[in-house]
Amino acid sequence: MTEKTILIIEDEPDAAELFAEMMRVSGFSVLKITSSASAFAMLADKQPDLVVLDIMMPDVSGLEVLQYMRSNSTLERTPVVIVSAKSSPADIKAGLDAGATAYLVKPVGFLELKDAVRRALGE
Repeated sequence: MTEKTILIIEDEPDAAELFAEMMRVSGFSVLKITSSASAFAMLADKQPDLVVLDIMMPDVSGLEVLQYMRSNSTLERTPVVIVSAKSSPADIKAGLDAGATAYLVKPVGFLELKDAVRRALGE
């Protein structure tokens, strides 16, 4: 079985590295970027198997990235796990309505993220 690639889009470098390490330990290949503006090119170029996405980003909102993915024929079925500090029911509903596969609220634990990713990949 081919190693699956996870793209992490998270503007906080420490959080991005923490999520990346969680995914590496779980057996995934990891790409990470800390700018959502550059996410569009990375998504088109690498076409990851799954995206771990923050919502609150300084340049382009994570929801805009998700909307772009859902309107792109090569990315529309790529699972997206949102990991955000935005925790109100309305925020979670907005993320899921925009097409997220799962929505996790920060701080997120290793097993919680690993399980959400595996479920989103159908494993």
